[in-house]
Amino acid sequence: MAGSVSTREEPAGAEGDYAPEPPSRHVPPMAYGDMPEPLPFRKILGPSVILAGLGVGSGEYIIWPYISSNVGLGFLWAAVLGVTIQYFLNMEIERYTLATGETAVVGFARFWKPWGILFCIFTIVPNVWPGWGTAGATIFTYLVGGDPNVISIILLISIGAALTASPVVYQTLERAEFVKVGLTIVFLTIAVFAGIKASAWADLPDAVTGIGQIPDEVPIATILAGLVFAGAGGANNLVQSNWIRDKGFGMGAYIPRIVSPITGEDQAAPSTGIMVRQDEENIGRFNVWFKQASKEQLVSFWLICVASIVIFSVLAYSTVFGQDIAEEANFDFIEAEGNVLKDVVAPWFGTFFWIFGSLSLSLVALGVVDYVSRLVADVIKTLYLRDNEKQTESRLYFVVVWSMIVIGSFVLLLGFDQPLILLVLSACLNGMVMFVYSILLIRLNRRSLPKAIRVTGLRLGMLCFAVCFYGFFAGWLIIVQIGDNF
Repeated sequence: MAGSVSTREEPAGAEGDYAPEPPSRHVPPMAYGDMPEPLPFRKILGPSVILAGLGVGSGEYIIWPYISSNVGLGFLWAAVLGVTIQYFLNMEIERYTLATGETAVVGFARFWKPWGILFCIFTIVPNVWPGWGTAGATIFTYLVGGDPNVISIILLISIGAALTASPVVYQTLERAEFVKVGLTIVFLTIAVFAGIKASAWADLPDAVTGIGQIPDEVPIATILAGLVFAGAGGANNLVQSNWIRDKGFGMGAYIPRIVSPITGEDQAAPSTGIMVRQDEENIGRFNVWFKQASKEQLVSFWLICVASIVIFSVLAYSTVFGQDIAEEANFDFIEAEGNVLKDVVAPWFGTFFWIFGSLSLSLVALGVVDYVSRLVADVIKTLYLRDNEKQTESRLYFVVVWSMIVIGSFVLLLGFDQPLILLVLSACLNGMVMFVYSILLIRLNRRSLPKAIRVTGLRLGMLCFAVCFYGFFAGWLIIVQIGDNF
């Protein structure tokens, strides 16, 4: 199957006429090609597992448990809603790539070229500070002590080596996040049976009866951070395009994959799309691909993220509710929760809680470096260096990865700490980014795709709801910040 190799295969029927829907002023027009045969479900598992692996981070492990430990379980409805909205956003990101093999960001740039650079900025700015790596290192010091900045630098260098020495980068990332998700399932299973009181489960229906209620006790910045990090969040969701393309979904099977310039078979071809041919057979194959991808997203992303948020939140509610163990959703909260779990459940369980947190956030850091580098490399190669045969997407990826490692290490060597407030601010910026690309996805999947495969009905309605949802909370945050500062 084309998705299992790093070379680009020419699709049958790619020559000749071009698809009229995608604008071609800034990116070359798309030829038509035949959709590859859909793969069985077991062979497409992976991209949403990676997204879930990145999702089970600060939101599930820190922010939502903190909220639940202070105001109870009544606000969990918003977390489930946040993950559900992201499910529909992710599938519309996948729709475009399944049909064309092109990423959503390049699709946006077909309408207005600066969107490419803007989304590079939207991706780099919230993530250039090594927040998740430092978070994992800080939790690691609760176990063995040490300087979190030194540990973070070692972690960053290890991440750079892992991502740039792998023959096919996607496969390394997929294996790492499968381990992360497996560890998450183990922890959640133990927590259900060993750490949560029956009385806490009895209060879980408050998440239903509390629908529509927003707690006054929690700052709006923390609420927006929780809603954005309920799942993946920000530009992270957009890179679902890159991951399903490297996995070989739909027309992505014809696009070169990112490999190591050192150990892989590199190619200079730009990642310009090829539109699925609009006949009955090809549209039928597209529909099967979309159905399979939707199932993979529902099981691997939505279910894992919702289960993680609920169980971590109920665990915190069961053990530390009302104890005011920390004034903010920060590392003091995680240290205090681990100590309480040692006393309330068992010493080994509190230790396991910290082990899980350290490994979990470290693997989030791996995924963050990868997705930032993927998005930037794809945009630069496809929009600006498409005819440069020396600068391949894989080489650009290599440069961005190590630039992030060097900048992050330099910041840490200067002795700066990484308080969780910067992760909260990152989430707030990402919330505004999600508002922007929710609008762009409507335009992309209504105007750049043929009528037979464009977004309609419920899914179009959910995109419109996402615009209102993220626009409301992002606008609320801006108004509050202006009021606090003037």
